[in-house]
Amino acid sequence: MQIELVTIGTELLLGFTVDTNGAFIGQTLAGIGVRVVRRTAVGDRPDLIRAAVAEALTRTGAVLTTGGLGPTRDDMSKKVVADLFGWPLRFEQPLWDELAERWRRMGRELPAANRCQAEVPEGAMVLPNRWGTAPGLWLEGPAGLVIMLPGVPREMRKLMEHEVLPRLRARSGDRVTRSAVVRTTSIPESTLGARVGPVEDEFTPLSLAYLPSVQGVDLRLTAWDLAPEEADRLLAAAGSRLRAVVGDHAYGGGEEDLAAIVLAALRSRGWKLAVAESCTGGLLGARITAIPGSSDQFVGGAICYDDALKTALVGVGPELIARHGAVSVEVAEAMASGAAARFGAEVAVAVTGIAGPGGGSEDKPVGTVCFGWVAGTLRESARVVFPGSRQEIRDRAAQLALHRLWLMTR
Repeated sequence: MQIELVTIGTELLLGFTVDTNGAFIGQTLAGIGVRVVRRTAVGDRPDLIRAAVAEALTRTGAVLTTGGLGPTRDDMSKKVVADLFGWPLRFEQPLWDELAERWRRMGRELPAANRCQAEVPEGAMVLPNRWGTAPGLWLEGPAGLVIMLPGVPREMRKLMEHEVLPRLRARSGDRVTRSAVVRTTSIPESTLGARVGPVEDEFTPLSLAYLPSVQGVDLRLTAWDLAPEEADRLLAAAGSRLRAVVGDHAYGGGEEDLAAIVLAALRSRGWKLAVAESCTGGLLGARITAIPGSSDQFVGGAICYDDALKTALVGVGPELIARHGAVSVEVAEAMASGAAARFGAEVAVAVTGIAGPGGGSEDKPVGTVCFGWVAGTLRESARVVFPGSRQEIRDRAAQLALHRLWLMTR
């Protein structure tokens, strides 16, 4: 089954709201064998909404819309689509009573402006919204199928799960489109392509996509229009092959966070972790503490932005800084060793660098970052020059710090 997605809202076009709904809908529908073949975003204008839905129905006969079902003047989707089907709106008293009761339980009176949310196109099926005030709608007739959902992400997701997917699954057959992701880091996309390219033909009939970001390159394998068992088997085999080819640069799958993988490795050894950060300014610690249960392994650390704090907090000798500079592998090594000793951890990582946009030199250009790692009896260090903006350099530094930590502790 093929379907088109029409997202409605001027705020999407202006860039004030990021459309996370489209990604969720595409992934969710693919899992039951329904392929989103086109996505269109339009503003809150009746002519634009009508044209987008009508054109989509002409192409595929099935459309899912999000947005434009609220109680304000810019919420006009329902009236436009009802007119397209030639169905008048009718006021549903039971729906209004239900909304009023929900507001009463919250200790509030339902505004009269919400009355339009109890109006339903004649012939449409109401998709009850127990998580908000705008019910979803299912319109199906000679014009085709239009599924209308609110734009609020939480409400949309709940309606998809409880009302839309069960109905679409019944008509989508026994074929699915599924994806699996192999996450890689610390390897450029071009180098990764050179490694993977010679074996890509082995993945047929799967497709392979490269998805680069500042943290690495995700390799997404997709099985199209296959039986579920066959799709899972092919994806598992291809994922194993990719990990073997990529080697130590492949660290996880799906949406796994490298920080969580590092913490799991430390947990298996019973080791504690400390950090000493300069240019990342706590970003590394934030990545780690974002993982639930991180307190079992992460003891804390120091943000040693000023050179005096590198000495006071983690014991870096002033003469070492004077001799090599604050951005040097020697200082990074001393910061890591000092953090491990100061905070009583078996494992420590230190980061010091020049994130820019100023402060660089010919010897140490902007993007120069030095690292120090301690893991039990192991000691390692590195000097890397990262490209990108200040934030991108900091993000890349935190990711590399975690990656090398994982290789030393897994």
